[in-house]
Amino acid sequence: MTADYCRAEEMTKVETTNTRSEPSPIGAAEAQFMAAARSEDTTKFALLTEQYRRQLQVHCYRMLASYEDAQDMTQETFLRAWNRRETFQGRASLRTWLYRIATNCCLDFLEKRRDRTPVPAELPEAGTEVLYLQPYPTHMLPDDPQDSTVARETIELAFIVAVQHLPPRQRAVLILRDILGWPARQAAESLDLSVASANSALQRARASMREQLPDGRLDWRAASAQTLTAGERALVDKYMAAHEHLDVERLATLLRDDVRFAMPPQPGVWVGRDECVNAWVEGGLGTPGLDDWRCIATTANGQPAVAMYLRKPGDSAHRAFAIDVLRVVDGLVAGITAFGDEVFGSLELPEVFEEAEPSSGI
Repeated sequence: MTADYCRAEEMTKVETTNTRSEPSPIGAAEAQFMAAARSEDTTKFALLTEQYRRQLQVHCYRMLASYEDAQDMTQETFLRAWNRRETFQGRASLRTWLYRIATNCCLDFLEKRRDRTPVPAELPEAGTEVLYLQPYPTHMLPDDPQDSTVARETIELAFIVAVQHLPPRQRAVLILRDILGWPARQAAESLDLSVASANSALQRARASMREQLPDGRLDWRAASAQTLTAGERALVDKYMAAHEHLDVERLATLLRDDVRFAMPPQPGVWVGRDECVNAWVEGGLGTPGLDDWRCIATTANGQPAVAMYLRKPGDSAHRAFAIDVLRVVDGLVAGITAFGDEVFGSLELPEVFEEAEPSSGI
């Protein structure tokens, strides 16, 4: 996604062509898939579809904002693909066919889960309240030439949060058109919409995203998958040191004035440096029982993150406590999304801190 992420609205009036490389519909994979479908060769089917798992899982995550639900819907996609295998005629690539199934799996899921509907815009801080939000393991991002830097940029938590406030079909249209680069007609057919309806939904989705994106940010940088920049690493090191030494004043200097802090699934968003610092102090940071910390630098959603370990009185070990995923703007922390110890396993972080433990994901 470039500086002109939300393209001019007039572009929605005509059907654009897909400028990204899409494999020829009747390629080797497609022919092999149809042969496997005819012979009911489950082993061959699994081999042909498994290569798309990570791509599809990221797609489902963008739709649902939950890593666990994305895993479930990816598995549901493969199940539906097998059950409908004879309907695949090679008129589209196997990859496109699977994305279409995955999109509709997510839409069906959202139809049943009313708790996943958008927060009304008139509610305070509507743009940040996504209580079911989960981090996405950076090491699980696809490493595939077709998953462009645009797709990597839109795995950041701020984008994931913003897109959740779109109605499900607007969400799907935006992801299919602006992230996957599908032409209007292809996206419309996948969602059983007319081209005009799909373009109208896209126009509304882009307008909503302009309002939801933090700081009006439209140029989602192409962050490398698992490596922090030198500046990010230096900031993370200072963040960890301040936390381990319980230096609240130093921690405050690392935050932007307008920093935003959230702890899903706990409701509430703290906005502003002073409010965030006060929340930590009022939460007991540095008091007996919350004063012996160790940290590990890592990544989640392709962003800098800090895994924090607490040693409680009477315990001999520092144990997993929380992970802060950081959004960095101009060398300062602009956003902090904190998750509990339940996500450590999916992020491949140890449950117990060891002094010699190497940094994870750097």
